Amino acid sequence: MTKPVIVVTGADLAPEAVALLGDYEIVFAGKTPETADLVALARKHDPVAIIVRYGRVTAEVMDAAPALKVISKHGTGTDTIDKAAATERGIEVTAAAGANAAAVAEHALALMLACAKSVVQLDARMHAGHWDKATHKSVELNGRTVGLVGLGAIGRRFARMCDAIGMRVIGFDPFATDLPDYVEVVPLETIWETSDVISLQCPLTADNKEMVNAGTLARCKPGVMIVNTARGGLIDEAALLDAVRSGRVSAAGLDSFAREPMTSPHIFQGQPGFVLSPHIGGVTSAAYVNMGVAAATNTIAVLDRSREGASPTVAALGA
Repeated sequence: MTKPVIVVTGADLAPEAVALLGDYEIVFAGKTPETADLVALARKHDPVAIIVRYGRVTAEVMDAAPALKVISKHGTGTDTIDKAAATERGIEVTAAAGANAAAVAEHALALMLACAKSVVQLDARMHAGHWDKATHKSVELNGRTVGLVGLGAIGRRFARMCDAIGMRVIGFDPFATDLPDYVEVVPLETIWETSDVISLQCPLTADNKEMVNAGTLARCKPGVMIVNTARGGLIDEAALLDAVRSGRVSAAGLDSFAREPMTSPHIFQGQPGFVLSPHIGGVTSAAYVNMGVAAATNTIAVLDRSREGASPTVAALGA
């Protein structure tokens, strides 16, 4: 008997995850699958599940797979999945909540430190033969205020790191509960007005798209630093460029962009004050295994329930 198919929108999956899916045939869509590629694979294989690494899973993809029961995110952000369309079709959506929290939080810390300590600029100057000890002063983060937008698994872990280096931690997340006592919950307005560093660790939704924009940046303290390890769509990129050029924002450490892969030339390329990385905050050897295993486990759980006749639900989990 032919095994039911699971499509992975990527070129690989951790061996530990593949081992869990032994009852299914796994079809890989390649490194950068477009919607048309996924539609074609769905029509050819009629998968019971899609594990999402790259690309977007749209209503068109879902309609090409009548047997589809679950769309499982290999990570935490489900903004690349049309969740409303999934709900309409009785398809469950899951995410590997917390699987990459340590990796992303560490990367947020690295970007914040790179901005505060001018790591990239000083490295370039040293390689060019300069010794700027007499003229350069970096920012001391001890005693400064970091404002976190998003207090899920990643945000909480990053908050703990910031507290450990002596920062005051304030945060906004309308869904967070049972927070540690070193996190002061504040309104979003306070994040803009009070923070020396603003770090984004929240999902992208229709309500918070381009929440960092000309208006909110104008309310920030002069010299604020912006860190984004969440989704590029949270930032109006043109407004951020203007704010960095004017000095309103002293530095921006960015791991995600409005369009990915980041188009080249891009307005941030070659600009002083920007530390950029290619959305690899959650890409570590450990996180790769954790996310794969979580995605596989979530997939199997839904498919097992489906076989038992349980009613499907949509469970899109946050970061």
